[in-house]
Amino acid sequence: MLRRSIPLAFMVCLVFAALPALAQRTGVYSLSGTNPDGSAYGGEVAMQQVGLVSWRVIWSVEGERIEGIGMSSGNVMAVMYQLGQRTGMGIFNIEANGTMIGQWTVLGSSGIGTETLTP
Repeated sequence: MLRRSIPLAFMVCLVFAALPALAQRTGVYSLSGTNPDGSAYGGEVAMQQVGLVSWRVIWSVEGERIEGIGMSSGNVMAVMYQLGQRTGMGIFNIEANGTMIGQWTVLGSSGIGTETLTP
C-alpha cells in the first residue's frame, strides 16, 4: 500500500505546486503603475504564451507601445523590455486570482517603479 501512496502523493504535490502558475493566462490585463519619481500611470498589458514558460508581453501606456518578453516560474514572472534606448526589467508575483504585482527598473536607473496587472 505504501508504494502506491508515494507516487500518488507526489502527483498531488505537483498539481498543487503548479496552481499559482495556472492563474497566469493569455489575455489583456488592466495596468496601474507608479514611476520611480512617484507619478502614477495606467494602461493595458497584452500577454500571449509563446512557449511552455515564455510569454510575449506588450504594454500600452498613455499611447506608447512597449514590447517585451517574459518567463514564468511557479508564481513568479520576470520580464525584459526596451524603453527607448534603455533596457528594462521587471519581476512580478502571480496571485491565485491571476493578478500580478511587481516592480520594474531600467538599466542605469537608481529608482524602482511598481505595477499591478489585473486580468
